[in-house]
Order: sequence, then structure tokens, then C-alpha cells
Amino acid sequence: MKKVLILLAVIIANFTIEAQVKTPESSPKTTIKQVVGLTDVEVVYSRPSARGRAVFGNLIPFGKLWRTGANENTIISFSDDVVIDGKTLKKGKYALYTIPNIQSWEVIFYKTTDNWGTPQEFNEANVALRATVKEEALPKAVETFTIGFSRLDTDFAYLEIYWENSYAALKFEVPTKKTAMESIEKVLTGPSAADYFSSAQFYYLANMDVNKARTYIDKALELTQNKPFYYLRLKSLIQAKQGDKKGAIETAKLSLAASEAAGNQDYVKMNKDSIAEWSK
Repeated sequence: MKKVLILLAVIIANFTIEAQVKTPESSPKTTIKQVVGLTDVEVVYSRPSARGRAVFGNLIPFGKLWRTGANENTIISFSDDVVIDGKTLKKGKYALYTIPNIQSWEVIFYKTTDNWGTPQEFNEANVALRATVKEEALPKAVETFTIGFSRLDTDFAYLEIYWENSYAALKFEVPTKKTAMESIEKVLTGPSAADYFSSAQFYYLANMDVNKARTYIDKALELTQNKPFYYLRLKSLIQAKQGDKKGAIETAKLSLAASEAAGNQDYVKMNKDSIAEWSK
């Protein structure tokens, strides 16, 4: 009887797994990515279709907050701060809401992105930026709701929204010149202290050329006025690995003093332990 029950349970479990029905979504989800200048922009949204329905002014009421798509939030993200209508929108991820009207649309970037549709309680404090754009009539109806990018330039682009016979485009400016100049200046001035520290740390942890690791950590320390305790800690470890225990102890004492001043007890203990070990 027990074997029969087990067999029955297996059959029921298999039937349950096989009986899961797969059907297409009525509003398929999509992701669009676009690089504008040096800024990464991404939109994740669901795409409803009209299917014979009157959309704006009926399915989507004029003057009402709309999720700008279907299902959960339409989410837009920027890898850099951008400027919209003279206002700065900080880099990050936002829910994209709109308020369609006959001659204009209001576009809202909302900080909370985990709502299903519009927020149950709209909180103005969560509005990162509002902008108003002109609504234009399309000569030919668009069946499926679409978001895209157009008029791409190194310094700006337009976020496009179109469905049925309505079209709205929002210009956003990206900091290409600033980002490019920072990159150029960094390359032309050579590696930073952090670059040398990371290189030294990699060489040390990967058991690669210890002498090269020493060169990199010395460069890192040369470029820093206030020697960080973790820079000094790494140098002491590299010196010990080179067989220079006397030098390692001297550097560890400097790291110990710096870590005590910084209140970092983990490094205090590590330095004390190493000094005791290397002093034997």
C-alpha cells in the first residue's frame, strides 16, 4: 500500500509540472538600451496594443497619471546625471510616469520603482523631475505602444513615446564633454595612487612578481600625502614576502599607528600579529 501511495504521489507531481500552461503575454515586456555620447540609457517596459480600442481619451484618460505602458512600472535608468529642461536628473533608476493631454504631455521621473502600475499613494517627495513636452499627431496610427530614442547626438538625444496617433519626445542632455575631458586628463596625467595600489594588491594576492608589486605600492605611497594604513599594510606584507622582515616590521609599525588613529581595530590587530610573527 505504501509503494502504491508513493507511486501515486510521483504521478501527481509529474502531472502538476506538465500541466503548467504557457501562454503569451498580452503586453510583452521589452528592454531597450542606448548609448548617448558616453552615457548608458536603458528602458524596461511592457507594450500593450490598441486591438481596436480608442486609446487616448478613453483607455488612457486625459489629465490622469499613467504608468506609460502596461503591468509593472516602466523603468528608465541613466549611468550619468542628465539635464532635462534645464534641470539635473541624478544618475540612477526611475519609474517613468506620464500625464497625457491633447496638446501636451507631462513626463515624471519617480524615485520608487516597485509599484504595479501607478503608486497606490502618489508622493510628491518621490518626484525627481517633471517636464512638459508637446504632443504631436501622427499621420498613421501606431498599433503597439512604443518607447525609443531618436536624434542621437554626442551631447543629447530624445526619448520618444508613441501610440495610436499621439507622439511625444523629451530631450535630455548628457555630460559627454565633461566625462571625456576627465578621461583624457586621467590618462594623460598617468595612473593614480589607487591604480598603483590595486595593481600591487593584485600582484601580491595572485603570487605574481613580488618585486613589481613592491614597485607599484611604492608608487602608490609616493602619490599620497597622508599614507593610508591599508597602503602601508600591503607594503609590509610585500616586504615580508621579499624576505625583508626588518623593513616589513618598520612599515607595519607605521600602518599600526595609522590604523589606531583611524580607529580601525581589524588593522590594528593584523599589524600587531604580523609584527609579533616577523620579530621571532
